[in-house]
Amino acid sequence: MDKIFGFTHYSFFTEMSELADRHGSFDLSLGLPDFDIDERLKILLKEAAEKDTYHYEPLAGNPLLIESIIRYNAKRTHRIPVTTKEITIVPCATFALYTSLKSILNQHDEVIIIQPSYYTYGPAVVMNGGIPVYYDLDGDFTINWDLFKNCITEKTKAVIVNSPQNPTGKVWKKEDWNQLYELIKDRDIYLISEEIYDTYCYDEVNHYSSFIHPELREKTFCIFSFGKMFHTSGWKVSYMLASETLTARFQCHQQYISYSANAPAQYAIAKYLDVFDPAVNKEIMQNKRNIFNQLIQETPLQVEQQAEGSVFQVVNFRDISTTMTDVEFSKWLTIEKNVSCLPLSAFYNSRQNSDYIRFSFAKKDELIIQALEHLKRNL
Repeated sequence: MDKIFGFTHYSFFTEMSELADRHGSFDLSLGLPDFDIDERLKILLKEAAEKDTYHYEPLAGNPLLIESIIRYNAKRTHRIPVTTKEITIVPCATFALYTSLKSILNQHDEVIIIQPSYYTYGPAVVMNGGIPVYYDLDGDFTINWDLFKNCITEKTKAVIVNSPQNPTGKVWKKEDWNQLYELIKDRDIYLISEEIYDTYCYDEVNHYSSFIHPELREKTFCIFSFGKMFHTSGWKVSYMLASETLTARFQCHQQYISYSANAPAQYAIAKYLDVFDPAVNKEIMQNKRNIFNQLIQETPLQVEQQAEGSVFQVVNFRDISTTMTDVEFSKWLTIEKNVSCLPLSAFYNSRQNSDYIRFSFAKKDELIIQALEHLKRNL
């Protein structure tokens, strides 16, 4: 496994997808949708090409898109009131995370990272001179706040939260944000809240943004992704909400890293956001989750907790093997059983094993069905 700054390199994630391709396996390893985008988005992107959208947009982003974001968030179930000076259009969530850290960290400041977590968090902290402090979720992927409190020191400068969470599918509730606020309210600690799967919350679970929390709002860099919402990650357009003060600080650093995001795509998304219905998005993805979880019951793999959100399902494999590590099992499943997944240990800084693997259900229904029917016959 490649290492960079002592961290798992992304090549391990792509290795599993390459293994799937090499062995003709059904690839449920990465959260890359294999289905088409809304035709209206294609039409709007063509429209953008006919307009004056081939120069840099302003540092904050296309004013059309900023106004669309304000309107969109005003009509959500949990409406997020936001002003033009609290919005920044960014190329992607990874850029927003990195630049948020750049805006607040001094050398040797500590940043709490909740594990399992996405692989970019630790390296982004280290590249900005900070020190990652890892908190491991309990066995049921919930937070023990008494233990979490022990991670906070005089050097703590930020906490990174991801909700809905990749890989566990857990969604933070209002009570979780309240608990976090009580721990950091009297300290100079910021929150970086990655909420890129916000449109994918299932059943009776609603997305409650950290930016709705009246007190946390002033401490928060809140990151969203049009790439995840519309399955257009290659268009490289996301957005961030932060207080006017934090936004100004963020944009001061942003101008030296990536001045703006894809201009034609900003125009297309601005127009599309006014007609986009997140309820349709949610229903489509929830149906995929339901298909996956219904069919996996017919295999020896165990779903202990159905994903509340995101596009991933964590699965226990120990009824099949008690001796293989999760990395070994993932490769065995990909090569020998022709269905690709990721080991949960890949989402930890220094863990070599777990009882879990992660599947993505952001795939065509027929691929999910074929993959699970294949496992049913071959496990």
